[in-house]
Amino acid sequence: MYRGYPLSELAKMNMDSLIELLPSRRRRTLKRGLPPRQKKLLMKLRAARKQQRKGKEVVVRTHCRDMVILPEMVDLTIAVHNGKEFSRIKIIPQMIGHVLGEFAVTNKPVKHGNPGIGATKSSAYVPLK
Repeated sequence: MYRGYPLSELAKMNMDSLIELLPSRRRRTLKRGLPPRQKKLLMKLRAARKQQRKGKEVVVRTHCRDMVILPEMVDLTIAVHNGKEFSRIKIIPQMIGHVLGEFAVTNKPVKHGNPGIGATKSSAYVPLK
């Protein structure tokens, strides 16, 4: 369900009706039209959907992190570039209305360890192993 509509109804909706259900930022983005790189991604996703119906598992790779997730993308696997590598994302119905970049984190959590030699004045006296 998305805003009271089941996924089957969302898939049958035309783009104008769907846009009215989205939050304001996504609505504004889609009303302005898709840039060529997003149109190209949408065509690749439609081709992947056809392949998926034939029984093949297709992963579409993209750098397009600002693409709004639409109902026709549900159940597809998309590899989104995070600046270093491609993060695989399985699109589920709860992701509709978000952008792909939200699910491919671009920074790694910092894990602080012990200070290295020369980090501080007191670390000069840390015995070496």
